[in-house]
Amino acid sequence: MFNPKQYRDKAAEYSARGKTANGPDQAHEFRQLQKSFAALADNEQWLADHHQSTVSITPRDRSNGATIVEEEEHILRCLGAALIMQWNTVPIKLRRELFDNASSMGELLQTAELRAQIARFLHRHERDAA
Repeated sequence: MFNPKQYRDKAAEYSARGKTANGPDQAHEFRQLQKSFAALADNEQWLADHHQSTVSITPRDRSNGATIVEEEEHILRCLGAALIMQWNTVPIKLRRELFDNASSMGELLQTAELRAQIARFLHRHERDAA
């Protein structure tokens, strides 16, 4: 996960790329990416500034007996589903980065197979995200 400075650096990078873009479509894409990373930086900074006042769940607060791993897996599934539902609205450059990052999550020797599985999944659900 990035910290606020890293997100701001990425935002500045896309801002600079926007100034040398090859056409209005690419300039728009870079502006959108710059805005996204700036928002992520703001969110991350807010979380850091307000960490003490956020609600945290201790293991004894878990009424359904779920472990932290199960809870985090559920959260990741929900976030993944939300991302797939909005996939067609995500800028192409960011889609490529997300695809590359997701593909690198598996075992190194199985990266090509995982990339193919992810690509097939995205293709099957392409219409669902529209």
